[in-house]
Amino acid sequence: MSDDPLHLTTRAGLPEALRIGLTDFPRDRWQEPTTMEMARFWLGIHEGFRRHRLHMEAVIDHWRAGKTDLTGLHGRLLPAVQQFLQHLDAHHRIESGQYFPKFRALDDRLAHGIDLLDSDHDVVHEQLETLFRKAVSFHQNLRAPDAADHAARLSDTVFAMGPAVIRHLDDEEEIVIPLIQKHRIAG
Repeated sequence: MSDDPLHLTTRAGLPEALRIGLTDFPRDRWQEPTTMEMARFWLGIHEGFRRHRLHMEAVIDHWRAGKTDLTGLHGRLLPAVQQFLQHLDAHHRIESGQYFPKFRALDDRLAHGIDLLDSDHDVVHEQLETLFRKAVSFHQNLRAPDAADHAARLSDTVFAMGPAVIRHLDDEEEIVIPLIQKHRIAG
């Protein structure tokens, strides 16, 4: 945890100064037909991450409820974790490398917000590295006497990273979606 109130693991949302685009384009309008295709695409990608996280948690809940064994958990959870890791890492690389530098220049008032989102990626990446290590450990120890402990550690990691990932997705949308809409960014 950080003492910084805007750190991803501490903040409960963006300060109003970074939510300025929501005045002209609030969340309840994001599904309108006039929403830019780029914004709809961005929202779709984020929704995929949310669903994927819920899927991983459901697989874990199924195991914790005794409805599958460690082999079943391994067969369902590890491919889901691998896909989540790959997709989220690639998404963040594209954002940080291509989109955020362009967005930063569009509105000086939001440059700090874009920098904040970019620093969120560092925090999420650390969580992804932990997730990767726990998944590898479970995989390598599937036949070991303490396999259930490795599975529990991986499961705990999946659940622990969820709130920060969701906080980042929500906050990013509140800055990026109105920015895309306002500047009519096509892709």
